[in-house]
Amino acid sequence: MNSLDSASLEKLCEISRVILDSRDWKHALNDVTAMIRSLLIFDNLVVYLKRNDDLLDVIHARALGRGKADAADLAWGEDIAHQIIKEKQIILKETPLDNSEIRLKKPFILGIPLVMGEEIYGAFLLIRFGGPPFKSEHIQLTQFIAQQITFLIDRQYYLKFEKLFEDQNQQIQLQKDFISTISHELRSPLGFIKGYTTTLLRDDTDWDTSTQREFLSIIDQETDHLQTMIDNLLDSSRLQAGLMKMNYQQIHLDTLIKDILAREKIHHPQLETEIVTVQNTLPIQGDPNRLGQVIENLVSNAIKYAPGSKILVTINQDEELTFIDVKDDGAGIPEKYLPYIFERFFRIPEQNPVIHGSGLGLFICKQIIEAHGGKIGAISHPNRGTTIRIQLPNRPIVSN
Repeated sequence: MNSLDSASLEKLCEISRVILDSRDWKHALNDVTAMIRSLLIFDNLVVYLKRNDDLLDVIHARALGRGKADAADLAWGEDIAHQIIKEKQIILKETPLDNSEIRLKKPFILGIPLVMGEEIYGAFLLIRFGGPPFKSEHIQLTQFIAQQITFLIDRQYYLKFEKLFEDQNQQIQLQKDFISTISHELRSPLGFIKGYTTTLLRDDTDWDTSTQREFLSIIDQETDHLQTMIDNLLDSSRLQAGLMKMNYQQIHLDTLIKDILAREKIHHPQLETEIVTVQNTLPIQGDPNRLGQVIENLVSNAIKYAPGSKILVTINQDEELTFIDVKDDGAGIPEKYLPYIFERFFRIPEQNPVIHGSGLGLFICKQIIEAHGGKIGAISHPNRGTTIRIQLPNRPIVSN
C-alpha cells in the first residue's frame, strides 16, 4: 500500500468517502465498482452475503471484462465463497493455461472474507479469466476494499436494527396511546348508558313518555357506538392474524354505495351527498359486506371530521380496475400526518378530543382493500377537503 501513487491513494480515499457517506449499499457498491476497476484489473466482481441458514445471497455482481456477454453462463466462485466463509481466510485460486485453452474456462479468483470482529458477513471476490496472476499489492488493495465493504454492510445492519428499534418504539407508543384512547372511548358510552339507565330506574321519579324515549334513544346511540368499537377491535385482530375471509361475489358498486348514502341520510337528515358514476357501471368481484364496511367508514369519517360538508362519491372504471373517490370539503388533514393515517391506532394529535375515534377505522379499511388486491390512499389540502382514493381489481386476485 505504501508504494501506491498519489492518484491510487486518492481513489482509495474516494472509495472510503462514498462508503462512509452512503446509507444504501446498492448505490454505494455500484459507485465503488467503477472506482475499483480503475485500480485493479478484473473481469467479474461479486459480493456474497451469508444468511442465517449458511446459504449465500449475491448482493452485488458485475461482469465488466472478458466474458461480459457470457456472464450469465460463467461461474461466479460460489464454492470458493463458501470456503472463504468457513475458513475465514483469503483464498487465491490461479489456474495457468496455455495458448490452446479457452481463457473463460480458466478463472483466476481472489477471495477476501468480510469480517467484523468475530462476525463474518460474507465474501468479496475478484475474478480474472486467464490471468494475469494477482500480485501481493493487488491482494493488499483488495483487502482494503473488502474492509470498506465490510464497514458498509455493518452500517447497513446497524441502520436496519435502528429502524426496527424505532418502529418497535413507535408501535409501543401507538399501543400506549391506543390504550389511553380506547379507555376514554369505552368509558364515554358506558357512562352514558349507565347514567341514563340508572336515571330511568329511579323509584322517586316518574318520567313522561317523551323523556323516556329521549333517554332510551341516547342509550341506543351509545350502545351502537360501543358495538362499533368492539367490532373494530375484533376486525383489527382478525386482519392482523390473517383470519378474516373474503366472501367474493358479484357486486354492483353504484347500488351498494347509493344504499349506504341513503342509510346515512336517515341518521343525518341535513347531510348532502352526491354520487357520480360512469355510464353502465359494470359489476366487480368482491365481498359486499366488507367493501360496504369500508365505504360506511369513509362516509362516517367525513361526517365526523368535516361536519356540514357535502360528500361526493365518484366511481370510474377501465377494463381491469375500478376507482372510487370519497371526497369532502372539510378542513383537510395536515400534510405531515398523511403518511400515517392508515396505520393502526393512529389519530391526529390536534384532533378535537370530543370527537370519538379509536384509530382503527382507516387501518381496517386499508386491510380490507389490500385483501381484495387493491390500494387506498389519501389526498388532502388545508381548508380544501380530503379525498380518499380506492383502487380495486375488477376480479379478485385470490379467492378465499
